[in-house]
Amino acid sequence: MNFHIGTPLDSGRIAELLAEARTRTLLLTSALTDEELRRQHDPIMSPIVWDLGHIAHFEEVWLLRNVDAENTGSEGLRGLYNPFEHPRATRDALPLPSIADCHTYMGCVRRAVLDRLVTLDLAADTELLHQGFVFRMVLQHEYQHNETILQTLQLKTGRPFAAPRGIVLPEAAPDAPHAGEMVRVTGGEVVLGTDDRSTAYDNERPAHRAVLAPFWIDAHPVTNGRYLEFVDAGGYRERAHWSDAGWAWRTEAHVDAPKYWRHSGNGWTTRTMDVVGPLDPDRPVCHVGYWEADAYARWAGKRLPTEVEWEAAASWDPVAGAGRLYPWGDESPDATRCNLDQLAFDTAPVGAYPRGVSPSGCWGMMGDVWEWTSSDFNAYPGYRTFPYPEYSEAFFGDGYKVLRGGSWATRPGAVRATFRNWDYPIRRQIFSGFRCARDD
Repeated sequence: MNFHIGTPLDSGRIAELLAEARTRTLLLTSALTDEELRRQHDPIMSPIVWDLGHIAHFEEVWLLRNVDAENTGSEGLRGLYNPFEHPRATRDALPLPSIADCHTYMGCVRRAVLDRLVTLDLAADTELLHQGFVFRMVLQHEYQHNETILQTLQLKTGRPFAAPRGIVLPEAAPDAPHAGEMVRVTGGEVVLGTDDRSTAYDNERPAHRAVLAPFWIDAHPVTNGRYLEFVDAGGYRERAHWSDAGWAWRTEAHVDAPKYWRHSGNGWTTRTMDVVGPLDPDRPVCHVGYWEADAYARWAGKRLPTEVEWEAAASWDPVAGAGRLYPWGDESPDATRCNLDQLAFDTAPVGAYPRGVSPSGCWGMMGDVWEWTSSDFNAYPGYRTFPYPEYSEAFFGDGYKVLRGGSWATRPGAVRATFRNWDYPIRRQIFSGFRCARDD
């Protein structure tokens, strides 16, 4: 169940969306034991029960304490579920609740929110309530933690996670471009970002103009098959392909292939949740960090696109002189246009979604894998923090690289052509891949 940007939200619709989001959260975690939910499966991720409590605490802060505040951000996250007070690596030492107590807390908060909805003036003239922004923000927060939980479950060892698969992925269209083919983007003046205040985060705003030189960009994300050529050619051993920082990381981390790839006498295999199988050459490479993507691009005689180039290739319609909400248009994502919404629990073959092609001729720019760009995560010209600095402003700088487009693990309500994700260049637990670009 998706919401469309700008769609009015009445109390009934808000309740439906909140219930649907919670149903998915509980589906993803229902088969886990109390011990699995409380364990820290990796220092870079939280115990899952912390994520669940944090989801409820965020909802409590914004839909009970602050929902009708005139001055936003006056009361933020505190205590056990404050991510800045308690970094991920330390959360296993916190007095975490049992899953039963956590579910009780989640239920109490939700019942109070639904009671509040009965009397809340949704038309009040505040920035938080304007066009339902605060409800969409809380929904997106839960959606995003769904993907975080899936990262943790992918890292999980021991008893395999029984993924509740509910989507059958399509095969590649016969007329799709071949892997490695590029399309030319003519450039010129484009409008990036958005002025939307119903759904978009502050780092997506404001809309602003930029002038792009013509460039070429891969029609598809780089596939396992193409990336395997880099591996087989000694790409991880050749210093010339790596930046100084990338080579230092590769050497220290002793990395020689994407995360979850394994080599045996029968060739390469990879694991997605509970399924281990032969490496599929036609699917996008996944679980590579920025430094690996950058090294591959150098090896291939290309480079990574800037996020400006990525957004223009994904959504700018030169005929209309305007950007689209999604590569295919403004219609909400569905299973005929892209691989989002988690329940496939895997990437699709490149070229599987001819209805999702962008105006520039790029395929698969929404879903399957987050795509690394060469851009640091910084504010747009005219940026204004809203409603709290810890979402975007606290992360601006050259320590993070921007990723675009969502992954198979992303819920449709948490991504759009203007959406900006970011992470450390070394991160590989995220469902990340990339496509390459080159100058005209």
